[in-house]
Amino acid sequence: MAAIQKITPNLWFDTQAEEAAKFYVSIFNNSKIGAITRFGQEGFEYHKMPEGTVMTVNFWIEGVEFIALNGGPAFKFNESISFIINCDTQDEVDYFWNNLIADGGEESMCGWLKDKFGLSWQVVPVILNKMMTDPDAQKVKRVSNAIFQMRKLNIGILKRAYEGAD
Repeated sequence: MAAIQKITPNLWFDTQAEEAAKFYVSIFNNSKIGAITRFGQEGFEYHKMPEGTVMTVNFWIEGVEFIALNGGPAFKFNESISFIINCDTQDEVDYFWNNLIADGGEESMCGWLKDKFGLSWQVVPVILNKMMTDPDAQKVKRVSNAIFQMRKLNIGILKRAYEGAD
């Protein structure tokens, strides 16, 4: 029997839980859909979902389990919660950025975006952590200033800022 993940993100959707889970699984490697549960007649007075409607979808992204819940329109995502995608290359940054903003997502600043469901993501090159924790305050300042000028992060520009080439 597989160990149960200690903490599992639970994502509240209006009625798009299955669509969202399929969308995320299509973008990330090492991802899959698991169990799908459906609403019964029980509790209809509370949830107002027709019997047979998808209630939850378990899915995994890069080995991390998530649950998508069709909970109705009471709650919406906001930027106070986001998922960070650590990327090794610019191609990887571009891939995740472009796929997550597709079909109605929106760009924000400094590597942040919202996907078409309103869920916030940060697409971040792993090299950025080294740059932002460098003991040279001038390097950190230059990189910070470069970040504030970007939507999608560009590793080449960040490296030039870090090295003082811009």
